[in-house]
This record gives sequence, C-alpha cells and structure tokens, in this order.
Amino acid sequence: MRRIRPRRSPAVPLLLAVWAGAAGVIWLWWNNTPSIADDNSKILNAGRITGLLAGYLMALVVLQMARVPALERRVGSDRVARWHAMSGRYTICLVLAHLFLTMWGYALQSGKGLGGIVQQTIDSVNQLPDMGKAAIGTGLLVLIGFISVGGVRRLIPYDTWYHVHLLTYAAVFLTFWHQLSTGNDFAVEPTAKTVWYGLYGSVTALVIWYRILAPIRLNLKHQMRVEAVIEETPGIVSVLISGRKLHRMGAEAGQFFRWRFLAPGMRLSSHPYSLSAAPRPNMLRITVKAIGDHSAALRDLGPGTRVWAEGPYGALTAAKRSRGKVLLVAGGVGITPMRALFETLPGASGDLTLLYRANSTQDLALWDELASISQERGARLMYAVNSPDGERPDISAETLRRKLPDIDRHDVFMCGPPGFAQQVYEALRGAGVPARRIHHESFEM
Repeated sequence: MRRIRPRRSPAVPLLLAVWAGAAGVIWLWWNNTPSIADDNSKILNAGRITGLLAGYLMALVVLQMARVPALERRVGSDRVARWHAMSGRYTICLVLAHLFLTMWGYALQSGKGLGGIVQQTIDSVNQLPDMGKAAIGTGLLVLIGFISVGGVRRLIPYDTWYHVHLLTYAAVFLTFWHQLSTGNDFAVEPTAKTVWYGLYGSVTALVIWYRILAPIRLNLKHQMRVEAVIEETPGIVSVLISGRKLHRMGAEAGQFFRWRFLAPGMRLSSHPYSLSAAPRPNMLRITVKAIGDHSAALRDLGPGTRVWAEGPYGALTAAKRSRGKVLLVAGGVGITPMRALFETLPGASGDLTLLYRANSTQDLALWDELASISQERGARLMYAVNSPDGERPDISAETLRRKLPDIDRHDVFMCGPPGFAQQVYEALRGAGVPARRIHHESFEM
C-alpha cells in the first residue's frame, strides 16, 4: 500500500502523435502546392488537403476499432469509443468537403460552373481510375454516419447497428486505392506513397491480429462454456462461465469482455458485460440486467452452451489507484465491476467504501455478497434508494462530505448510467475530489 504507483494513461502522448501526423500531412500538401493564382486553383487545392486529411483520419478510425490492448486497457474502452465517434464525424465531413471541392474545381476547369458538379462527378466516376470503388466507399461512410447519429442510433437494434458499422472496413478499403492512383501528392512523392502504404498496412495488421487471430487463440485455449445461470433479483441474472486455466487470460477486477453465446438466436450477437466477481482459475462470472433482447435471453441459456469471448478490455482497474482510501460508486447494474473491485482492491480496515444506488432495496443485486465482503474486510457499505413515495435520494457534495469527511483524500471508482455518472461526478468535484482521481468507464458509444 505504501508503494501505490498509478499506471499512467498514454492518452496525451498518443494525441500528440496524432497531431504530429496531421501536421506531416499538411506539410506534404504545402510542399507540393504551387503558388495559387486563381479561384479555381484555390478550390482544387482545398479539395486536396481535405482529401489528404480524410485519408489520414480513416486510418485512425480503423485503428480505434482494432481493440489494441494499449488503447483498450490503458486509455480505456469508453474513451477510445469517443475518439472513434469523433474521428468518424470529422472524417465524413472531410470526405464530403473533398468530394464537393474537387468536383467543383474540375467542373470549373471544364467550363461547367457550380451547377455542373453532379455531371462532373458522374464523369469522374466513369473515367478516372478507382473512382467507382471510391464512390461506393463514400456511400457506405455516409450510411454509417447516418445510423450513428444519436436520434437514429437509439431507434436501431444494437446488433443491426453493430453489423452495419463493420462496413467501415469495406468503406476504407474501397476509398483507399483512388488516393494513390489519382492523388498528385503521392505521384510526385514516392516516399509519401511508401509511408501511406505503411500506415494502412500497419493498421490492417493490427486489425487482423487483435480482431481475428487473438480471439481465435484465446477461445481455442480456454474452451469456455456456460456452467449455470442464477437469478439474483427480478430481471437480473448471473451467468457462471467455466473453462480451462481462466486465470491466464490476464483479466482483472473491473474489466469486461465482449461475449458471444453460441445458442440459437444469439450466435451473431456480441455484447460487452463486466466481470461481477474476481476471476478464478476455472470460473468467470457476469451479472446482467435484462434491458434488451440479448440480455433478456441470457436467463434461458443452458449449461454447456459454448461461449466465445473477446478481451479482457477496460481500464477501470486497481492500476488507476493513487490513494490508500477508495470510494466505489455504483448505479444500477453498474454494481458488477464495483463488486469485483470491492472484493479485490488491497486495503486495511476502513480504507474501502461502496455506495450503491438503486431504485429500491429489491433492486440491490448481489447485496448479500456485498454485505459479506464488507464484514470480512472491514469495509463500509452504503446504499441509496428511492423513498416509498418515489423521491430520489440526495447525492450532493454536502451529503458526500457528511458521510465521508475526508472524501477529498479518496480515489473514486464509478460505474452507472450516463445521467447518474454525471450527477455523481459533479457532486464529487464539489466535494473537493480532483478530476484525476475520479475514474469512470461506460460502454455507451
């Protein structure tokens, strides 16, 4: 405990590297841009730079989907997902700007004017190399961007959105080739073409290894199956998963896997669920609330059902800890990673506190286990539920300071719905807890 050294997140160095790469792309464009004498040249060169930046960001978008451990376990899956969503939005905007500006510039060269963009686009697709594939890829990117808009995303089943989202790989593949065959920058700079091949080749290798080969290796080695399904409270079940040498998977309390259960109707669905207990050599456990078709179907899994898992993922582990005292805050089914951390985080009597928020006492899943852990470890266990008339409990800075006068000297681990997490975060900041000591991870994308 005296040698607590929190694991540093590589987020800042990674972001600096991304900006350095973008600066290199801009330098490539500037170095190959002659003096701009007229409006047509300005439009075409604006199309060039937006295209180059779009191509660079496409590689990063795919990299963020590759589930590289350095990102998933050090930066955090939720943060990488936010980077991916933001990069995707910028990429689509740059692609559309590149398309509009380039076709406008070509139309002006042909004497068609702004109104001739559509015809110029059709002509370019028919005449220029690899432009047909680029047009299909652009259409796929627009489709993926559309279904990822918040309002549309909420109307689409998760599995549908997930599988359509995988078309990103096809879109990037289709748009890649025209960058080299029609891009002036790569025609006059062979080194730039080599670097571009290296960038996309490296990203492709990472995707193949971490999205395909590593999961195959993991599942062949550990041979996981459903051992039992236990109902914890109405609508919440625990799934016990057995296998061979599971302790060698490298999973830690607070992490999650993406689970695929090879049962009828579930083989094509892969969902992220946290471990709700510390990993054992021959047993893993997840605890899930029925909030969709997939999670509701878990209660009907039979013993012996084969399980396909990818992971472990997530940075909400003991490695984040920087202080001796720790407050764990759980909202609803967010108790699952908190329960595992409550069991395993090192600490003397009085060092650990768990605050569990639920709508009612009947919704306090795993409560008996939590109470037993609390008693064995000398830890503090508190719950916050609605009053009989439905009034929500007060979780404010004042309340937190009253319950834990030294809360500003705690690390805080938190998991729960986005609204709850935001409310608790603001209360913690108001109570004097520095932002760097509030650790939160969400599966929301």
